[in-house]
Amino acid sequence: MRRIRLGRSAVEITELAFGAAAIGNLFTEVDPGQAAAAVDAAWDEGIRYFDTAPHYGLGLSERRLGEALRDRPRDAYAVSTKAGRLLDPLPADVTATHRGLSDGYAVPHTHRRRWDFNADGVRRSIEDSLGRLGLDRVDIVYLHDPDDHGEAAFREGYPALEKLRDEGMVGAIGAGMNQTAMLTRFLRETDVDAVLCAGRFTLLDHSALDALLPEAAARGRSVVVGGVFNSGLLVDPRPGAMYDYAAASEPFLERAVRIRAVTEAHGVPLRAAALHYSLGHPAVAGALVGMRSPDEARDAAARLRTPVPEALWDDLRAEGLL
Repeated sequence: MRRIRLGRSAVEITELAFGAAAIGNLFTEVDPGQAAAAVDAAWDEGIRYFDTAPHYGLGLSERRLGEALRDRPRDAYAVSTKAGRLLDPLPADVTATHRGLSDGYAVPHTHRRRWDFNADGVRRSIEDSLGRLGLDRVDIVYLHDPDDHGEAAFREGYPALEKLRDEGMVGAIGAGMNQTAMLTRFLRETDVDAVLCAGRFTLLDHSALDALLPEAAARGRSVVVGGVFNSGLLVDPRPGAMYDYAAASEPFLERAVRIRAVTEAHGVPLRAAALHYSLGHPAVAGALVGMRSPDEARDAAARLRTPVPEALWDDLRAEGLL
């Protein structure tokens, strides 16, 4: 599988990446054996970049990923995690009263997430992540969703990442968000190696083309894209399908159905076209795809290998869909 260097850093990633939120019990529980088997299947397919975060299952994703990679050669793969949410333990009596999902994850409410983009908080977050992962260094750290904490993220969080990069605890640094404006600001005002942009460069949302991707290309920085299927609508567009974490509206559903008709006319599954489109810009280094089972890992790799003819893109443009 093709490897790409992130910005001016020494970190290389594979163009297809394992998104580990799902094995942190995103929405539903995942059996520990299935989670490990998903990582194994991804490895067998050539995937060597794995993305996680403390937020994903209150640390469960990091622990499962670290365990699954424990016997792999450390220089053979790259791991990214995130900083900005600390996990504070809850008293047992409080934990016992909580039921249901914890911010979308089917895990016991043993901790609470606390926003912290201050320098000490960022350092503590990474040290805690290293402990859960069982690693002595992490290849990439992104400031995680600093949308409402921009001042602290730029004043303290980002300089803390620079210091950790200088110390060798972190190989590459950046920010990860579901928007483009602040990520573009990170590219312009800081020395980030890469940014992680979720859901804004897809067959349904081209907004990253306005400023983010041109800015990254001009400055020699990298973009990692996430949410290439927009929460599932670009996998199976049907009534009730999700778009950006909510039920898809009729206009988006109709547009996805029209896109599918074009891709299938060329013999290309919709999800294959969605993956290839998001990897199509020269500033994009790789795409994160969530994988909760071996079948999902193998399917993502198969879709990456699916040929997509140039005529497909021409037809989407002719239909006003691209």
